[in-house]
This record gives sequence, C-alpha cells and structure tokens, in this order.
Amino acid sequence: MPYGFMDVARTPGVAAVQAEMGADGVWTSFKGHRAFDHFTADEAAFLAQRDSFYIASVSETGWPYVQHRGGPPGFLKMLDPRTLAFADYRGNRQYISTGNFRTNDRACLILMDYGRRARLKIYVHVETLMPGADPAIAERVADPGYAASIERIFRLRLVAFDWNCPQHIVPRFSEREIEAAVQPLHDRLAALERENAELRRQRTERD
Repeated sequence: MPYGFMDVARTPGVAAVQAEMGADGVWTSFKGHRAFDHFTADEAAFLAQRDSFYIASVSETGWPYVQHRGGPPGFLKMLDPRTLAFADYRGNRQYISTGNFRTNDRACLILMDYGRRARLKIYVHVETLMPGADPAIAERVADPGYAASIERIFRLRLVAFDWNCPQHIVPRFSEREIEAAVQPLHDRLAALERENAELRRQRTERD
C-alpha cells in the first residue's frame, strides 16, 4: 500500500540502512494507506496557525540549504488541497533558496507546533512566480501589514506529507501564545483590584 512520504524518502541508500538496522520490514510490509497526497481540514487548520516554517533546498553542487521563514500566522497559504504558496519579500539578498530552486525544484518543509508537540513535514515541487504573473495569488499571499514589496511568489505543488510522532519535541511557546494563555489571569487580577477598590471606598464611607 502507498506511504507517500516514505515512498519518496526511501531511496536505495535509506533502504540499505533500514535493512542494516532491522527496520526494513516496517516499510516493505506496510499494510495501511498513507498516500497523503492532498491536504485535509486538519492540515489546513494546522497551516493557518503557523507563523514560521523551515524549507530545505539542494544546490547544483549537492549541498543542502535549510532556511527559516517567518510571518504572521497563516502566511503560508493553502490555495487548494494540493497547492501552497507564500510571498517572498526582500531579506538579506543572498537568494540561496531562490537560486537552488532554479536548478532543482524539489523542497522539503517542516512546520512545528512546539506547544502541542506536533510536526508536519511536506515534500513539494517549487515554482517561482513574479507578482504580476498571477494577481489573484499575489493578493492572497500579500501581508497588508507589511510595507515591503513582494519580490516573488513561491507556489508549492504537493508531492506527499507526513506527521511525525511527538517524541523529543520539547514544548515551547511564543510570546503571542503566552500572552493568550495568561490573559485570563490578567483579567481576573483586574477584576479583583476593582473589587478591592470598591470595598475600600465603601469602608471609607462607613468610617
């Protein structure tokens, strides 16, 4: 049965190591169905909450490069169940990932939710678009709150994805997540302070 992500990742070299470690039977006798060749509502919800991801590319000389991408939650847009896209704004002007995609359009993304200890990895083919090439996509990926101009758009065609187990993912929380978590405490503290102020006022009036 298909196991989409591992069908791509399990090269002869990987298969050899799996055999050496006695793990090859896990994949050669796999009976389930994990093609994962289109996103579902679960992935859509996960992507909509992410404010960063890692994307790996490979150069003509065979060297890998892993880049961190960040933005507002949901800046990596799902255009349809098999297509993602995000805007590329001017950064440090090294253009390493951009250059790599010109000669090898394969990429792998890893998206993390440290708080819930969840990890989504995605194989894609990358297509580079100029902003004027598809105004509809440009409008969808643009961040209205960001003053910089879009240099290009990366459209990502899904090959396969997979979810990793939570083992060894140390829970971490962003400032935004911490603020949301402690807001009820701030609200409760403010209410108690108002209550105390009212009790002091009433006592002063009695005295």
